[in-house]
Amino acid sequence: MVRDAYYYAIPLLGAALLIGWLAAPAWGIPAALLAAFFLWFFRDPDRVVPDRAGAVVSPGDGKVTAVDTDHGELSRISIFLSVFDVHVNRSPIAGTIREVKYQPGRFLNAMNARSADFNEQNIVTVEGDGQTVIFKQIAGVLARRIVFTKRSGDRVARGERVGLIKFGSRVDVLLDPSAHLQVRVGDRVRGGASVLAYLPGHESQLVAAGAEQTQGAR
Repeated sequence: MVRDAYYYAIPLLGAALLIGWLAAPAWGIPAALLAAFFLWFFRDPDRVVPDRAGAVVSPGDGKVTAVDTDHGELSRISIFLSVFDVHVNRSPIAGTIREVKYQPGRFLNAMNARSADFNEQNIVTVEGDGQTVIFKQIAGVLARRIVFTKRSGDRVARGERVGLIKFGSRVDVLLDPSAHLQVRVGDRVRGGASVLAYLPGHESQLVAAGAEQTQGAR
């Protein structure tokens, strides 16, 4: 569980006890339920991170809302995180963080395609195995704080926790257009566990992954 949960839950539990003591126990139930929600919202489950070479994993839990292969010089995969999803973010690849750029902005609905350009966001560039992957932590209507715990120059492992976005939000992944995409619009993905794509130069891993899926479908 992310420690932020306690910042919200403990005061609410205290308020629930105080209200219940001053008035009646039933009056403290709403605050207690809200505290339970925050404890659940900031959950941080362990994940089994794929170890295949060239795999790009999802930086967050949610639903794939866009797969754009004609996004300038890079392909883009957009993932919407609802208030019911895990909001801990993870590095899509192993490598070195080359740049972390904070961009202030608006708080449009994260489902809106314009949010990728105009909303408050954190743009992170990771370089590893001769490839560069960019991912964005994008605030939404409810998300008012983006947390990133790494700095430029830090080494990260694939699927390593790197931050979170509080409440509804979006993450975008930008990668080489020659990457072999593994998801489509409507797919549900899990941060650190779901493979979004395989970077070029790792075709043997792609074949192996396809063979495993074929065997699993039998």
